[in-house]
Amino acid sequence: MSSAECPQEKPYVTELKEGTYWWCSCGKSNSQPFCDGSHKGTDFQPLEFTVNETKKYGLCGCKQSKNPPFCDGSHKDL
Repeated sequence: MSSAECPQEKPYVTELKEGTYWWCSCGKSNSQPFCDGSHKGTDFQPLEFTVNETKKYGLCGCKQSKNPPFCDGSHKDL
């Protein structure tokens, strides 16, 4: 499997409403941190996730988190 691109070395802090979202795992999306279909033709697939509470979340921007789609601080080791 190829490596994901790193669009930014910090989380995307964004307010999400309760619901289901698709997180970009390839790093190619122009709608970061969400999937826009740019992974087509790669080994990557978007990650579907659901939040049950409307609040701010830190979504991984470096694509190296061990707890995707959420930031776990992995960008500090890049």
